[in-house]
Amino acid sequence: MSDHPARREPELLTITEAAELLRAPVATLRYWRHLGTGPRSFRLGRRVLYRSDDLHSWIDAQHSRVAPAPDARP
Repeated sequence: MSDHPARREPELLTITEAAELLRAPVATLRYWRHLGTGPRSFRLGRRVLYRSDDLHSWIDAQHSRVAPAPDARP
């Protein structure tokens, strides 16, 4: 059950790639880094990188933080 290498998402993503995955502006990811919120990231030299697993974990955590919709009772 191995995935085709060309179809796999890279393990390390640049801030631009992470922004595309999150469908958010790069400026938002920079602001989250400044605040210390958002997905985990790190610097490698001058580049800011994100681990794919960290991004997906952060997305899952954000999804679970959303309050359930109130009951729509007439």
